[in-house]
Amino acid sequence: MGLFDRFKKGLSRTRDKLADGLRGVLSFGRKIDDALLDELADAMLVGDMGPRAVTALQGEIHDAWKTGRISEAQEILPFLKEHIANAWNAGDRQLRMAQSGPTVIFVVGVNGSGKTTSVAKLASYLVKQGKSVLLGACDTFRAAAIDQLGIWAERCGVELVKHQPGSDPAAVAFDACEAGVARGVDVILLDTAGRLHTQEHLMRELGKIQRVVTKHIPDAPHEVMLVLDATIGQNALQQAKVFSDVVEVTGLFLAKLDGSAKGGIVVGIRDQFDIPVKFVGLGETIDDIEPFDPGAFVEALFADL
Repeated sequence: MGLFDRFKKGLSRTRDKLADGLRGVLSFGRKIDDALLDELADAMLVGDMGPRAVTALQGEIHDAWKTGRISEAQEILPFLKEHIANAWNAGDRQLRMAQSGPTVIFVVGVNGSGKTTSVAKLASYLVKQGKSVLLGACDTFRAAAIDQLGIWAERCGVELVKHQPGSDPAAVAFDACEAGVARGVDVILLDTAGRLHTQEHLMRELGKIQRVVTKHIPDAPHEVMLVLDATIGQNALQQAKVFSDVVEVTGLFLAKLDGSAKGGIVVGIRDQFDIPVKFVGLGETIDDIEPFDPGAFVEALFADL
């Protein structure tokens, strides 16, 4: 199954929601007017693109209509698809890799977002790219997370650094970096704690881990990947805000896209936070990961319309 087909399957529920509203709005031969643009905005909101992104897109279409670039409803969809796809450039979707020594990737996100499974998927993906990988189980507050990561590490054929449940997460990060440098691995993936009791607590914990990591590897972390659960829609915007306030999030891993009717949230997050989606999870297995391709995503989102 190709990338477009995988996206199309994963986005089927989102597409069904969008199609219900868009088919009537974009009917062939209908002239564009203010009423049509309002209907279009309502349909996009149903697809969970987010009010800010929808307002911006509506404005772009309005300008294109007023300047004569488009005049009929059937011209809107190609314009919309191109505009959304062009919001991402190829460079910012690539993983940031270290110039020398190991690349350190923090993986952050709330409990239940699919964070630990996404770490495993990312490890498997990197191994298939020919990279040597070491995992650090820094989510020490949940014994289940440590155990789960151990199982995934074995399946991926990668090494794991872990401590006992309740240990200092920064100590795990310290040992993971020390081991990664000594063993000459290409990538160190650190699964951090997913608690969001307060921003202050999160800041202290991530800040401590970062200080420890930077002592070993001066430019680290090279990437901070935020895992978001696609099924929660607009709530993902709040999670992105909290983590962005605390740490420089450099990329998103959108998990559980296959089970979501809210895939349009990708557009909203990009508009509001300017954070690129780098990977998507499209299923339950360790191989259900794809690098984000905006062209394939947009075509799949609006397929069969």
